[in-house]
Amino acid sequence: MTRQNEHSHGRKLNLALLSTSISIVGVLLISLCGCGESGTAIDLEAHRQEIEQWKEKRLARLTSDDGWLTLAGLFWLKEGENTFGRDSTNDIIFPAGKAPRRAGALWLENGIVRMQARPRVEMKHKDSLVTSIIMQSDEEGSVSPTILNIGAVSFYIIKRGDQLGVRVKDKENPARLNFKGLDFFPIDHTWRIEAKFKPYTPPKVLDIPSQVGTIEKYESPGLLIFEIDGKTYTIDAVIEKGSENQLFIMFTDETNGEETYQVGRQLYAALPDTNNNVIIDFNKAYNWPCVFTEFATCPIPPRQNHLPIRVEAGEKMYRGH
Repeated sequence: MTRQNEHSHGRKLNLALLSTSISIVGVLLISLCGCGESGTAIDLEAHRQEIEQWKEKRLARLTSDDGWLTLAGLFWLKEGENTFGRDSTNDIIFPAGKAPRRAGALWLENGIVRMQARPRVEMKHKDSLVTSIIMQSDEEGSVSPTILNIGAVSFYIIKRGDQLGVRVKDKENPARLNFKGLDFFPIDHTWRIEAKFKPYTPPKVLDIPSQVGTIEKYESPGLLIFEIDGKTYTIDAVIEKGSENQLFIMFTDETNGEETYQVGRQLYAALPDTNNNVIIDFNKAYNWPCVFTEFATCPIPPRQNHLPIRVEAGEKMYRGH
C-alpha cells in the first residue's frame, strides 16, 4: 500500500469511527431524553423530579389542617336565623363532642351574614375572642372568607351562584385520621403534551353545573388543541376565580369509573406563551374533592371536554372511597 493510499485508508477509518461515535451519542441522548407529542426534547429525570415534587405538594395540601379531608359539613343558609351547635335540632350541625349543644346563630339578612354567639361560648376569629361579627363569604373562591373557630372545628361562608352556605371543618375529622394515601399512574413523559391555544374573542362564558345542583359561570379565554397518537383533541380551558395567573382544565376520559373518578379530573397549566403554546401535563391530573368528602361543591366537566381515550396518567381513584 502506497503512503497516499495509507492516508486515504486512515481518513476513511477515522470517518467510520466518528460516525459510530455520533450514533452511540445519539442513542445515549435518546435514552436520557424523550420527546412529547410535539417532538420537543424532554429531560426525563428533571420531569420525573418535577412530578414527584408536585405529588408531595398535592399530598401536603390535602392532609393539611384546613385541607379537604377536614371537611365535615355543608349547610345552605335560609333568610333570617340559622342556629348552630352539636345538637341535631340546629340548622347547622357541628361534629359530635366538638361544640356546645347550642353555640349561636348565623343571621342572613339581604345577603349579609352576621354571627351571634351564645353567652360563654369561646368563639375565635384568628386569635381574638368574638361574640358577634359580620362574616365575609369566599365569593365563589375569589377571596379569603372570615373563618371562625371553636376548638378543633372551624367554619366559614361560601357563595355558590346565588346561594350562601356554611362549610364546617374539623381537624380531627375521621376522613383525615383514616386517610389511606394517594395512588398514581406511573410517571409517563408522553403525557406531557404541547397544545396550541386558540383565543376566544370575546372570551366564552360557560355555565358549569356542580354536584350539589348549583350553576357556576366560568370564563373560557380559549380552546386548547393538541394531538395524541396522531389524533387531534380539544379542551375548553377556563380561568378560575382567585387563580387568574393560570389555566384551569377540567376533563373526563375513558378511565373514569374504573381506574379514576367517574366525574373526571382536573389540572392546571401555565398561561400561553408568546407563540400561544401551552404545556398540558396529564401527570398532574388529580381528583375532585368530592372523592374524599360528600360536602364539597365540585364542578362537572363540560361535555366538550371529554377525551374519548384512556388518559393513563395522574391520580387514580382514592382506594378509601
